[in-house]
Amino acid sequence: MAFDPDLADRLEAALRAQGADPVRKRMFGGIAFLVNGHMSYGTSRDELHVRVGPDAYEAALAKPGARPMDLTGRVMTGWVTVDGPADLDDDSLSEWAAQSLGFVRTLPVK
Repeated sequence: MAFDPDLADRLEAALRAQGADPVRKRMFGGIAFLVNGHMSYGTSRDELHVRVGPDAYEAALAKPGARPMDLTGRVMTGWVTVDGPADLDDDSLSEWAAQSLGFVRTLPVK
């Protein structure tokens, strides 16, 4: 299995709790959640990939477990990877959801 389905359910619930209506889509070898047509965050293997935007990138990297996102040999600025997301409590997942939504909601609806 390329992703943890229980974690995917928790990630979706964190977005919904903040008023988003996410759409699941297979990406990153796992599941991504799109909000208003834009990728918000997702999970593959034992990683969480979070879109934080360029302005919040450095602050997001300073959080525990966060590192630059690099799925193809090229760092994707504005995205971070968080190791061990299944170990994160619901409050931590909610914080990552809020950070991602803070950026994604600034984008025009697709």
